[in-house]
Formats: sequence, structure tokens, C-alpha cells
Amino acid sequence: MATFEETVKVFEAEMDKLGIHYQQALFHAVTKSIGPSIYLNDASKVSCSQQSELDTVKNNFLIGKLGLEDSPALDEAMQEVCAAMGKSNPSKYRACFYYMLVAKFNKEDVFL
Repeated sequence: MATFEETVKVFEAEMDKLGIHYQQALFHAVTKSIGPSIYLNDASKVSCSQQSELDTVKNNFLIGKLGLEDSPALDEAMQEVCAAMGKSNPSKYRACFYYMLVAKFNKEDVFL
């Protein structure tokens, strides 16, 4: 199994490829909060085409972790992140996806 640092490098390379600017300390904190799922091929990615996956992100991360209120804005933000990462991009890494949501909702204080 890859180390945390090796795995983060893969995610950072994806962010760089997509042209998404990020704060490294915050990105590491968000990635670490995801836990061991970052090492599993399927669990480390978000499928924008599966509504059940997006519902899980909304309920467990946006509402549960970030403390946001359920609203259409949450669904809109996830769709914006899906578009920014590329609808046909199979490497929508959860760490990148979550980082972009944290930045979108200005919830950096949850992690730093």
C-alpha cells in the first residue's frame, strides 16, 4: 500500500493537471480527514453520475462534517465541482472533490 505522502502526491498532480490552485496544508488536512478510503481505488473517487454517491457526499461531508444546512445550494456546488473536474474525468478523487467544496463554502476553519 502507498504511503499517505505518495497518495497525496497523486491527488496533487490531479489538482495541478486540472489547473486548480490549492493551499497545501489545507489539502493535506482535508485528505487526512477522509481516512483509509483514500487508498482504495473505488472509495477514493466520487462518481458524479451516481445520485446515491452525491447524496452520501452531501449528507456525510457537507452536512455532517462541514455543518452546512441542507439546501439546493449544496447540490449546485457539487455539480459545479463535477463540471470543474470534468464530467468525463474518471479520476474525480474524493480528496480533490472535498477540498473544492471546502473552499467553495469557506469552511477552511473546520480543518485548520
